[in-house]
Amino acid sequence: MSEKSDFWTEVDVVQVTGSTNADLAAAAKHGASQGKVLIAEEQEHGRGRLGRQWVSPARAGLTMSFLLRPTVPREQWGTLSLLTAVALEETLKAVCGVNAKLKWPNDVLIDGRKVCGILAQVEGNAVIIGAGLNVSLTEDELPVPEATSLQIAGASTLDRAEIAAGFLAHVAAVYETWNERGPASVIERWRRNSATLGRHVAVSFPNGRNLTGRAVGIDNDGCLQVAADGTVETVAAGDIVHLRPQD
Repeated sequence: MSEKSDFWTEVDVVQVTGSTNADLAAAAKHGASQGKVLIAEEQEHGRGRLGRQWVSPARAGLTMSFLLRPTVPREQWGTLSLLTAVALEETLKAVCGVNAKLKWPNDVLIDGRKVCGILAQVEGNAVIIGAGLNVSLTEDELPVPEATSLQIAGASTLDRAEIAAGFLAHVAAVYETWNERGPASVIERWRRNSATLGRHVAVSFPNGRNLTGRAVGIDNDGCLQVAADGTVETVAAGDIVHLRPQD
C-alpha cells in the first residue's frame, strides 16, 4: 500500500453483515484500538446520512468502515468526513484515473452524480467512518438515477482490493497530518476539489427549516457558509441540494 499502511492494525473482510459502522461502533464500546478496519462483501442494513438506507448488490461496491481515536479537540472531529472525502478523491485519481468532486458535507461525485457516500459517527472517544463506494454497478443496478459507479465512469481498474488498499493508504497519510496539525490542510484540499462552493444550494436543516442561497465558503470547523438575503449563515448540519441556475 505505502509506508503508511502500518497505521492499520487490523483489516477484516466478511461476506455479509448488517452494517460495518454498527459493527465497529460495538467494537469501539469494548475498547477496540484505532486502526481497525471492516470490509463487507455485502451489507444488508447499510445506513446513510439522516437514516437513509445505502443499498448495493453483493461484491459490486466497496463497503467499509474504520475506527479512529483522534487526539485533536473534539470540536474538530466534524472535519473527519471531509478528510475521508479528500482521501477518496485522491485515491480515485491515483488508482482509477477518475476525476471526482466533493459535495458538502460527505458525498463524492463524478460528473455530478454520487459515487460514494460517507458517514461518520462518534462512539465515546472513537469516531467510526463508513464509506460506500459504487464500483462495478451498471446503470440498471444503481439505487437512484443521481448515482453512478466507477465502471460507468470508465475507471482504469475496478479491482476492489487495489482500490481499498490505495484508499486506506491515503486516509492514513491525510489523517496523520490532520491529527498532528489540525484540519487546515484538509479543508484547503477540500475547497480545491469542491463541487459545492460557488453553487446555489437549498439547505434542509434537521429541525425542518429550509434555506436557499449561494455556498460561498467553508470555515475552519468544516461548516458550510451560505449567503442569503444579504447575510452569510453558517451551516453545521444539514442536507443540501445543488440547484441549477433556473431553480
